[in-house]
Amino acid sequence: MTTTLLVIGILIAATLIFLQHPLFGKEPSGERLKRIQQSKNYTNGQFQNLSNTPALSEDATYFGMIKELLFSKIEHTKPTDSIPCVHTNLLENTINDDFMVWFGHSSYYMKIDGQSLLIDPVLSKNASPLYGTNTAFAGADLFTCESLPKIDVLILTHDHYDHLDYSSFKNIKDKVSKIICPLGVGAHLEYWGFPKENITELDWYEDASVTDAIKITATPARHFSGRSFKRNTTLWASYVLQTKNLNIYLGGDSGYDTHFKEIGTKYGPFDLAILENGQYDRKWKYIHMMPEEVVQASNDLQAKRFFPVHSSKFKLANHPWKEPLERVSIASAKQNTSKLITPKIGEVIYLNNPDQVFEKWWEQIN
Repeated sequence: MTTTLLVIGILIAATLIFLQHPLFGKEPSGERLKRIQQSKNYTNGQFQNLSNTPALSEDATYFGMIKELLFSKIEHTKPTDSIPCVHTNLLENTINDDFMVWFGHSSYYMKIDGQSLLIDPVLSKNASPLYGTNTAFAGADLFTCESLPKIDVLILTHDHYDHLDYSSFKNIKDKVSKIICPLGVGAHLEYWGFPKENITELDWYEDASVTDAIKITATPARHFSGRSFKRNTTLWASYVLQTKNLNIYLGGDSGYDTHFKEIGTKYGPFDLAILENGQYDRKWKYIHMMPEEVVQASNDLQAKRFFPVHSSKFKLANHPWKEPLERVSIASAKQNTSKLITPKIGEVIYLNNPDQVFEKWWEQIN
């Protein structure tokens, strides 16, 4: 009994010490917290979704979810072959047109009107606070922090580890001029050494100007936030990116809801909608979309083209790794009014070319 209690005590102490690591960030306080408390999206000590959003579906339990994650019999959740990538050199880029390059999962780079934008960079090969517990698929880790040029604006959708990576942020700090993020997320960034004056925090439907011709508006998403045991002390968001020639929707993570239709009506049509598609499960259907819902969301947004992301780099759910792309392709062919695009990691997406063709690259990979 004494030995057991000693082991339990050591584990508890080790956990408490580990939770002091800077990767967990900081809770909002002071003037930042006062601003949060004034938000109409913040009640009862935390941010709220527009609709009631349980963490799990009504027929699911945390015990059942953990059991399935640990003892799943679902096969092919990770590729046995290397993910194909295109080696686009961003440091020596000579492309004059507006373009985008996907880094896998929800990380991507854009160059629009001469401005470089980086969204949700996770470039450390790890999507977990525990190193080595959720590593990138082979081939999907081509782009690193060293691959990036100077960044005019870094855009964050929320503070989860697979979108806000401590290691990546520490390594790109000197490359970033300005950061746009949801309310409260700036507390993490200041704690990590980013100057307060370079951080702009937005509530839903607030906007910020990158240049006179580029505006970013934070819009709702149906999700949650948190880097430790306490949830929803920072906001989560999608964004509308408007330039003189382009109207782009940056989806972040979100379950399906009426906000897509509302955003499409208010800000659409969109030239491109970037929507999460992957790491889903019926057990958490309210906070992550099924592939068929991704297609419906693109229609709601009145998107001319849509790009499904949040897949092909990390295993965060128990579905075959290529299933998100297979299902969204089938659903798109059946019911979509938007055009599905499926670039490889690193492949250049020309934002002003709606006729650009992409392969179903995953069909050749095991």
